[in-house]
Amino acid sequence: MGECAVELKRREIREAAFLLCYERSFRADEPLENIFENAREVDEFPFNEEVEGLVRGVDAKKDELDGIISQFSNKRAVSRIPRINLAILRLAIYEAAYVDSVPVNVAISEAVALAGNYTFGSDVSFVNGVLGSYSKSIQTQE
Repeated sequence: MGECAVELKRREIREAAFLLCYERSFRADEPLENIFENAREVDEFPFNEEVEGLVRGVDAKKDELDGIISQFSNKRAVSRIPRINLAILRLAIYEAAYVDSVPVNVAISEAVALAGNYTFGSDVSFVNGVLGSYSKSIQTQE
C-alpha cells in the first residue's frame, strides 16, 4: 500500500494528505521527507505521489493559506485554531485555490466531511463557516 504507484480515489488522496498535513503540524521543524518516509514505513493508510504533491503544496503555501484563514476566521486567530481544524482548512483552501481539477464546492464539502469524521460538532460548523465565507469572497471576485 505504501508504494508511490498506488491508484487512489480523490477522497482517499485527500484524506491521506490531510493526515500528513496534520502530522506536519507537530513536526514542522523536520524535513517533509521524514514524514513521507514514516508514512511509507507505517503503512496505515494509502500513500502515493498525488498525496505527496498535495502535502508539498500545502506546506509550501502554508503562510499564504494561514493568511486566508485568518481573513475569514472571525472568532479565532490562526494560532488558536486547533491543529486538526487548521490542517483541514489549509488543505481545502489549497485545493480550491491551486488544484484546477477540484471545484471550490467540492473542496469545501470534502473538508466538512473530514471535519465530521475527525473533529467535534462545533469544529465542523467552524470549518464550514470559514470555508463558506472564503467561497463567497472568491465568487464575488470572479
